[in-house]
Amino acid sequence: MKEVANKKAYFVDQTKNRLLDWTKRYNIINGIARGLLYLHQDSRLRIIHRDLKASNVLLDTYMNPKISDFGMARSVAGNEMGAKTCNVVGTHGYMSPEYAVDGIFSVKSDVFSFGVLLLEIVSSKRNRGFVHEDHNLNLIGHAWKLYKEDRSLELIDEQLADSCHVSQVLRSIEVGLLCVQQWPEDRPNMSSVVQMLGNENLLPEAKEPGFFMERKVREAENSASQTGSSKNEVTITLLEPR
Repeated sequence: MKEVANKKAYFVDQTKNRLLDWTKRYNIINGIARGLLYLHQDSRLRIIHRDLKASNVLLDTYMNPKISDFGMARSVAGNEMGAKTCNVVGTHGYMSPEYAVDGIFSVKSDVFSFGVLLLEIVSSKRNRGFVHEDHNLNLIGHAWKLYKEDRSLELIDEQLADSCHVSQVLRSIEVGLLCVQQWPEDRPNMSSVVQMLGNENLLPEAKEPGFFMERKVREAENSASQTGSSKNEVTITLLEPR
């Protein structure tokens, strides 16, 4: 299959994101979740990706997602769920707090990255560099603020207004917030995530997310960012059949 490099993510490009209605985005979310479940549970060795982000998800012609770029991945054997490293690699905005600060990576740090990616897919915004006129929170903080105020629908990309299933979108946002909780032990594993996305059972209440803090932005930077947009600059590479 041939890679087409540097294609802007469909759920960000203003002319193309209409092609990704809610049903397609929901299928992408579920596909990524099942891919991580395979890496964490069903493969011969337990694989921790350590750099899950939008640009490391490939979409084929039928918009089926494939997790790519395993250059930073680590495998753990037996019943081990993670390890510790002095060489922290990955992408800021997607790394879990315990990995970014202490170098502790595990299946739960991948879960954190998945939660960030889920919120990005729903909102068509990027966590890092997110700008809002009312506060200086990142996308995670913004989603948490809306969730606590029972306003989660405001997170949804306006392009999805005509295609979204409200209950599915709200459930997806809640699952995303469960995945980005501060403490690893509070986050669900990917088996639970797949189940939560696929049924309508009551979800536990999310606790405060990691890296939930208001950034200090210099006046000049804040002014400049508000005149621009908060579009997601990450990319998704498309695959085309030969």
